[in-house]
Amino acid sequence: MKFSSISPAILLFLIWHFTTSGKLGEVEACIIYINNKCPFPIWPATAPNAGHPVIANGGFYLPPGRTRRYGAPGDWSGRIWARTGCNFDDPTNHKPACETGDCDGKLECEGTIGLPPVTLVEMSIQFDKKQPSFYDVSLVDGYNLPVSITSKPSASKCVITSCSRNLNAMCPPELQVINDEGQVVACKSACLAFNLDSFCCRNKYGSPDKCKPSVYSSLFKKSCPSYVTYAFDTPSPVVGCSSDQFVITFCPDQWGTDHSSA
Repeated sequence: MKFSSISPAILLFLIWHFTTSGKLGEVEACIIYINNKCPFPIWPATAPNAGHPVIANGGFYLPPGRTRRYGAPGDWSGRIWARTGCNFDDPTNHKPACETGDCDGKLECEGTIGLPPVTLVEMSIQFDKKQPSFYDVSLVDGYNLPVSITSKPSASKCVITSCSRNLNAMCPPELQVINDEGQVVACKSACLAFNLDSFCCRNKYGSPDKCKPSVYSSLFKKSCPSYVTYAFDTPSPVVGCSSDQFVITFCPDQWGTDHSSA
């Protein structure tokens, strides 16, 4: 079929359909690479902010040492995290299928936000690549894996580095998430664990001058200084970078030693 034989109204409809369905809108607008350097499989997941589409099907399996490349619209905004310890044998039971980051027991999260605690990548991409895209790594609800972010090609101002120590190994007992084998697989934030206004920076503590770092957020900050560790973390760990390609790496350094970013 030639475009010259299509009425203007139908042509406009086709352009709108393919753009909003992501067939054209996602191509080359922005490329995100997710890299698994953990010595075990992970199940990366994505959840868009309101008004934005689901990308990468909302979730997928990624073996150790593998990288997944996918496109995102030029103005995409949302969250990316990694699930661990997953078993999707029964996708219809709506029970947690993953030890961390589960989204209603589904492989493809379909826009559902994963259960905390997880290490959360938050992104707001700019369509105009002359303007910076903004992103951070948040531990506001807790931690499960270390992660780094950089542009491609790499630029020093675009880097969010990993952690200097294994937060799961040093997590206080009151914050620990323990699996069926007795292993600490995640570390809750104080807000998630205790649900207190002083830890969650809300109500009378809902301003930077009232909500200060706690002993728990300070523990997170000491190990992961490039991450957001509580609501009013300062100086802001948010990175602004003008790029159309980003690399998100889980377990970017050696896993399993106290001085590593495991």
